[in-house]
Amino acid sequence: MTTEHTASASPSPARPDAGDAPARRRGWLYFLRDVLVIVLIAILVSFLVKTFLVRSFYIPSGSMENTLQVKDRILVDEITPRFGEYSRGDVVVFRDPGGWLPPSTSPARPPLVEAGDWLLSLVGLSAPDSDDHLIKRIIGLPGDHVVCCNGIGQLTVNGVPVDETPYTKLAPSDPASAIPFDVTVPEGSLWVLGDNRNQSKDSRYNTDQPGRGFVPIDNVVGRAFVITWPFDRFGVLDFHHEVFAGVPAPAAGGASK
Repeated sequence: MTTEHTASASPSPARPDAGDAPARRRGWLYFLRDVLVIVLIAILVSFLVKTFLVRSFYIPSGSMENTLQVKDRILVDEITPRFGEYSRGDVVVFRDPGGWLPPSTSPARPPLVEAGDWLLSLVGLSAPDSDDHLIKRIIGLPGDHVVCCNGIGQLTVNGVPVDETPYTKLAPSDPASAIPFDVTVPEGSLWVLGDNRNQSKDSRYNTDQPGRGFVPIDNVVGRAFVITWPFDRFGVLDFHHEVFAGVPAPAAGGASK
């Protein structure tokens, strides 16, 4: 008697569905599309914030020492020029009123570097136009009568002596300015000085320019309010408004506060 061995049929290996590959490709395309949309939205939001709220600048010189150091990176509030007013003591960034800065001599950069810098500037991570702006402290508002110096080397605003010790980089025996001045700030303008008073080409040094040393408020980009880099200097700027607390409003006209 013969015994027959019947081989059991084993299932054939599963073959990938022909429709899986296109589905996976579509899944990756949807993923890449979503990532691209998120990136574009982030760039747009950053651009709007930079355009209407805050901007980043770096400090190229020592004219505001010791308040600001060379290569400090700061954020500038752009809301104040649109909806608020300035106060004496505010530290502001402004476009050159004309003749304050020497002609730019920056070397040409490769197009790829320029494009990358431009993209980073859109989101506030680069500040390529920092060298085209200046940063100083507001000493005189529209209508203010600013004079330097009185008998003990202080400047006066509307007849009141101002002790600038909290922010200026001056020796105790130094006057508030090595250059005497007596100005009344016109409407729509500011009188500004650097904290490093003996190393700052500010309003005092530009009285021979068309603007006579005054900064049009329309040229002001905004008010610096925080140091973001280097990290060990991170912190909010002190405007030292208390220094000007006793200064009265100008005798006639003006918009001081």
